Amino acid sequence: MSSVAGDGCVSSQKGKEREEEDGADGRSQRVEGVEVSEGGVDLGDLYGAAAGWVAARTTCPHLGTMPPAGPDDLARVPPPDSPCSRCHHPAENWLCLICKDVLCSRFINKHMLCHHQETGHCLALSFSDLSVWCFSCDSYLDVQAILELRPVYEVAHLLKFGERPPFRSLEVLDLTTGESGSASRS
Repeated sequence: MSSVAGDGCVSSQKGKEREEEDGADGRSQRVEGVEVSEGGVDLGDLYGAAAGWVAARTTCPHLGTMPPAGPDDLARVPPPDSPCSRCHHPAENWLCLICKDVLCSRFINKHMLCHHQETGHCLALSFSDLSVWCFSCDSYLDVQAILELRPVYEVAHLLKFGERPPFRSLEVLDLTTGESGSASRS
């Protein structure tokens, strides 16, 4: 079921809801997906969430929605200073990795968010910092670990900085965890 949200976007009833569950012993609970211990310590604090950084996903089930990264698709990547196609805002713009439309962030006019809600296109690259976001996973994606993202990321980096991006070696990136270390070879 869809409705028009207060921001003018079509939204589904699938929004995030606050989740609280008491552990079997009543000492631990999950609040919005983060475990809280008996002493009220947010375990997310131990992993850097309180410091403001997040761990990007090293996999995403929605990568198959992207067109193949052939020369024709990569030639459609616009320069990073492209304005939003709906309001011509010059900054905080994102590139839809499915259709290559440029739309502004949720902090400006929410056009990329609306685009996702209207079309289902869930993968976007930020022209500000070249990060990749999956709206369906509600998470950043690691362009270092996800090989399918590298071609479009490389083109965007070339257009923004005039040089190829540095990539971590796959030998030192454990693709199963996204952690540094030796990758298992078969």
